[in-house]
Amino acid sequence: MTWCLRVYPTGVDEKNKDYVSLYLILLSCEKGSVWAKFEVCILNAKGEKCNTERIPSFSRILQYQALGFEKFIIRHTFLSLAQVLTPDDKFTVLCKVSVLQDSFSISGQNPRPAIKVTRCALEDDVGELWENSLFTDCCLLVAGHEFRAHKVILAARSPVFRAMFEHEMKVRLTNRVEIHDLDPQVFKEMMGFIYTGKASHLHSYSMASDVLAAADRCGLKGLKVMCEDALCRNLSVENAAHTLILADLHSIEHLKIQALDFITVYASEVSKTSGWMSMRESHPHLVAQAFHSLASTHRIFGALPFKQLKWSLRPTQL
Repeated sequence: MTWCLRVYPTGVDEKNKDYVSLYLILLSCEKGSVWAKFEVCILNAKGEKCNTERIPSFSRILQYQALGFEKFIIRHTFLSLAQVLTPDDKFTVLCKVSVLQDSFSISGQNPRPAIKVTRCALEDDVGELWENSLFTDCCLLVAGHEFRAHKVILAARSPVFRAMFEHEMKVRLTNRVEIHDLDPQVFKEMMGFIYTGKASHLHSYSMASDVLAAADRCGLKGLKVMCEDALCRNLSVENAAHTLILADLHSIEHLKIQALDFITVYASEVSKTSGWMSMRESHPHLVAQAFHSLASTHRIFGALPFKQLKWSLRPTQL
């Protein structure tokens, strides 16, 4: 960046003619503006500072903007200062500029690196408490496996765990929670989310569907959304019926619509799968909903004139 120090020996205007005015001007800057403050003074023949003035706090300075003092020093006082003016009527002004910027350099010195704010490591630090069982105060028993955890974190993240620690006398006295009908690996995935907000193994359809049930059971809405997203991305002919059952069981409307749309498109293939056969027996109302969705689609196409229907199908056939 380039600066200009402008001095008006007889004042910047008529009303300040009895003063010496002084301004610092930003002539050029890559970003168009900087945050800066500055201090200015006169140096006498001995190198001592006289009449120091300063802008004490950082201000945003735009290109070509002037910042300074219209009444820097009274003119007759300036002229009477001993040993300020040299025999050839010259004087020295010292101006020190401080700039807030990503990085900057000073003539004759190495560039100063930018101060970089490090990534917040909260999730890593809290996750370490879980991974290494540090400072735990409760035990969770899952299918014969013991997991050490922290009541305050469980209570903060899950309304179900919070209710246990607040209202269940046995849990309050023993700090021990028994969780039935849950696979330890699924539990570990859920606990990873509780401690870090992450779930790294949902790319597996079976894991996503099992974790969805655990998340719904423990009131973990964020984890349910993550599972829903994973299941939508992994929809297939083989798992479409099972996905529809899951969506209905856990009241996930968007996933249910996705599954119904998928079944409508691939009805012939889905109807031959074991999942569909099983759903016919266990969830007949879902079969009825799937047929309704399919019938609605046929009604839409049936309402179109033959020529329009043929035209609308053409892009799909290309």
